[in-house]
Amino acid sequence: MPSSFRRRLKPVPPRLPLHDDPGLQPERTSLAWGRTLLTMLTVSALFLRWLPYHGVFVGVPVAISLATALGIWTTQQRRYRRSASGLKSGRIQADALSTLWLGAAVFLLGALGLYTVIFLPSGNSGS
Repeated sequence: MPSSFRRRLKPVPPRLPLHDDPGLQPERTSLAWGRTLLTMLTVSALFLRWLPYHGVFVGVPVAISLATALGIWTTQQRRYRRSASGLKSGRIQADALSTLWLGAAVFLLGALGLYTVIFLPSGNSGS
């Protein structure tokens, strides 16, 4: 029998959790950001419904909401690891930049939505 069949791999020990928080605070925060990401994708789909009525300008809020969702998705792992290691070390800093960025994006989406509904002419005025 060839030696490669006889060789056994050493068992890999399971990964230890990054923190000892019984309340699972980093997991709850990660789930909340995941729900926010899903909300941004839903908002972009709702803006797409305006496309036949308000034209290509609707692409601006769609792009902003998709960029926000992409930003949340790409920073999710880093945010979780920082929160979990902060629990372990006893120092957690709030992620103020992400929260401000999300707040600005939501404000801008709301303002663009109002502008679209109030000032842009509807392409389908017959119904």
